[in-house]
Amino acid sequence: MNYKIDISLPKSAYLQLYRALADDIISGVYPYGTKLPSKRTMASETGVSVITVQHALDLLSEEGYIEAKERSGNFVIFKEADFQSNPSHERFVKRELPKVIHTFGEISYDILSKTMRKVILDCGDSILIKSPNHGSPELREEICAYLARSRGIAVSPDRIVIGAGAEYLYGLVAQYFGAGSIMGIEDPSYDKIGKVYSSMGLTIRKLKLGNDGISKRALFSTDAKVIHVTPFNSFPSGITAGISKKLEYLKWAETKNGFIVEDNYDSELTVSAKPEDALFSLSNGEKVIYLNTFSKTVAPSLRMGYMVLPKDVIDGFDEKLGFYSCTVPIFEQLVVAELLKSGNYERHINKIRREKRKMMQPVQ
Repeated sequence: MNYKIDISLPKSAYLQLYRALADDIISGVYPYGTKLPSKRTMASETGVSVITVQHALDLLSEEGYIEAKERSGNFVIFKEADFQSNPSHERFVKRELPKVIHTFGEISYDILSKTMRKVILDCGDSILIKSPNHGSPELREEICAYLARSRGIAVSPDRIVIGAGAEYLYGLVAQYFGAGSIMGIEDPSYDKIGKVYSSMGLTIRKLKLGNDGISKRALFSTDAKVIHVTPFNSFPSGITAGISKKLEYLKWAETKNGFIVEDNYDSELTVSAKPEDALFSLSNGEKVIYLNTFSKTVAPSLRMGYMVLPKDVIDGFDEKLGFYSCTVPIFEQLVVAELLKSGNYERHINKIRREKRKMMQPVQ
């Protein structure tokens, strides 16, 4: 077995081994009925772990190249004649898996995969149950602990709602306030914010941004009763609201008896050693609905966000929307809960912040 696994390549080691074995099976190096070398032999000769070899073998089995026989090993079941007589199977076997392009901020695959395995071992078949409507108790408790440590936000788990990403949560906000409500949004802003609210029947008011957030004139002259703001890093302008502007937003909510939707997407990746104060914490949890997601800091495929509700909203929200089932699988929720509980999530965030600070330092 003369396979060379290059760990410096973007393609995972198990995919390199899978491809090499598949090519040899197709070319006849391992003909039909042949027993493949043992996992330990392959691991030893290729310099990878037994787990990596097992991942490659599992993929070969799923795609019909081999069959595992208990206490006997793995045997080739691929036949060239079968392959030639079934063009659709040829397309399936030869397909290339999509190349994963990692973006700055994502947690490492090793940490994520180890966490997933731990959750499977610890939780067993409980990962198959239906999630409670507002999300798993474990995740909501860990989010509360994390927010208290990192944001100075002290809330109970019953005020947390888990959903499949920010856009889904925007939809819940829109349904809570109801069709016909007037929503003020930043101008310019992330285009999906306005699209979601409009699609739910809300009337949109675009409020012009100044140097540090919505201009005072636009804010206090609007007839909107709810405003959606991204105080940390407004897209596409990149504007960050300072403490004076945040207090101005809260003054608006107090004088107009309005609500603020604080969308803190991307805020974990600040270069500051201490994150900026959240509107929610400055308001003592009144008149502010706090939103954030894990898509930017864990993985884009993880469609998971959370919403923190003010005390005087909880009962009305539950009465109006509490029937909705949680849109995030319980397994993914438990994985994120474990990342928070173990400290891996915060270590990852702190590492990214340090790297971003280094990138911003002038070259000597």
